[in-house]
Amino acid sequence: MSYARETLTEEYYKIAGKPRDTADPASGINEPTRLTLFGCANTLGGWMLKRTPLHEFHVACGAKLVDFAGWEMPILYRGIVEEHLQTRVSGSLFDVSHMGRIHLTGAGAVALLDKVLTRNVSQQRVGQSRYSLVCNPAGGVLDDVIVSKHPKHWLIVCNASNREKIVRHVTSVRDADGFDAEISDQTESTAMVALQGPAVVELISEALDVDVKSIKRYGFESGTYMLSRFTLFRSGYTGEDGVEIIVSNGTAQNMVKSMSGEMSKPDSPIKPAGLGARDTLRLEAGMPLYGHELDEITTPIEAGLGFFVALGKGEFIGRPVLAEQKLNGVTRNVVAFVMAGKSPPPRPHYPIWSQGAAAEKIGEVASGTQSPTLGVGLGMACLPSSFAQPQTPLAVEIRGRRAPALVVPKPFYRKPG
Repeated sequence: MSYARETLTEEYYKIAGKPRDTADPASGINEPTRLTLFGCANTLGGWMLKRTPLHEFHVACGAKLVDFAGWEMPILYRGIVEEHLQTRVSGSLFDVSHMGRIHLTGAGAVALLDKVLTRNVSQQRVGQSRYSLVCNPAGGVLDDVIVSKHPKHWLIVCNASNREKIVRHVTSVRDADGFDAEISDQTESTAMVALQGPAVVELISEALDVDVKSIKRYGFESGTYMLSRFTLFRSGYTGEDGVEIIVSNGTAQNMVKSMSGEMSKPDSPIKPAGLGARDTLRLEAGMPLYGHELDEITTPIEAGLGFFVALGKGEFIGRPVLAEQKLNGVTRNVVAFVMAGKSPPPRPHYPIWSQGAAAEKIGEVASGTQSPTLGVGLGMACLPSSFAQPQTPLAVEIRGRRAPALVVPKPFYRKPG
């Protein structure tokens, strides 16, 4: 979910002050020893960066901080590869407090959500979350979100870079159609952390006295920690099992310490991880990133997310276009590909060509990296539908040379078991 139009790895290159192909954060080679810490001044370009309630925690753990959609966020602590593999084999803690958290209440909240979302929330149960898309009238994606039904309100979790846009959009639809609903942006009054990895469920169950194993995927429960309410969601964005927790600002640091223990120890089962590893993890899992695989001119059908479009629920914004695409097909698709041989990893915006004597440029890389888990270069791109079938050969232009690649099914990685 998002860093509009520029990937974390590109941000890494920019801060390192090196050309994109001389430093490779995904491989851990030639990482700069220091990145700029916006510590005392906490400014960039003349405006004040927002800080999450876990800022002191990040500094104490040696995080390298960057401007991420107006927030001062950790891109890495020890190294992207190490943090990526820590998540796959044991567990990691990610601060995702920058993501938008929007509350909806009132008699018209369900009708409003059904108008702006592609999923059918009217059938959603209390304690259940659903992935959905927010579309414009042309079917393009304004954002991908998680919507959750609480006993007395609804919660939309959206991307940090799209928070103000989504608040404006939902508010304008409410006002235009006269829905009886109150909209409240709760982002800066709460903290949100994600704990992901095979060791997480057992550890969090003990630390918070919650039977996480009994919570179904995309289910959630509320509890109390230090007299403060929290909500624990069994969800994530890494391809691993785990949880995401929303808690009050004042309780966040103590809760994190309780859940993670002595993260500085070499054998700690949970360690902090930055947004760089979060990006490589989600890409291995084949999950889209807003501003890359998703944007306002790409529809959910083109992105391969048709399962999350409920045409049978009635009218919603973008439905006519999406219904036509489901019926008649699309002319382009978001596809996954892997590099062949020992080719360098693909990076966003690298040109993609067809293979053969009459080769032509057919698109560009949307997301790309060197997979720490699989040891190959991989990526995603939106290409003409004639190139969307698995095993279709492609060529990715890297520093003026075309390296062979092959279209493959998503996801690239599935957790064992």
